[in-house]
Amino acid sequence: MHRTLIAVALVGAFALSGCGYNRTDRAVTGAGLGAAGGAAIGAVTGGSPLGGAVIGGLAGGAAGALTSPRDVNLGRPIYR
Repeated sequence: MHRTLIAVALVGAFALSGCGYNRTDRAVTGAGLGAAGGAAIGAVTGGSPLGGAVIGGLAGGAAGALTSPRDVNLGRPIYR
């Protein structure tokens, strides 16, 4: 059960890490979205929300930095 939720969180982080046009924007938004998703899943599963946030943030940040706007593009980040 926990592995399934972690897999879903990682897929979500990869899917949502596409905000922004440059590598920095994509890494920042990916890390934020991944951390929020990881904390939520950690809290729901009875695990550690902080641990989930760290794992989700790292996965989302990496996904954002490693993808290009041609692969996934969700437009301009909210903070710009």
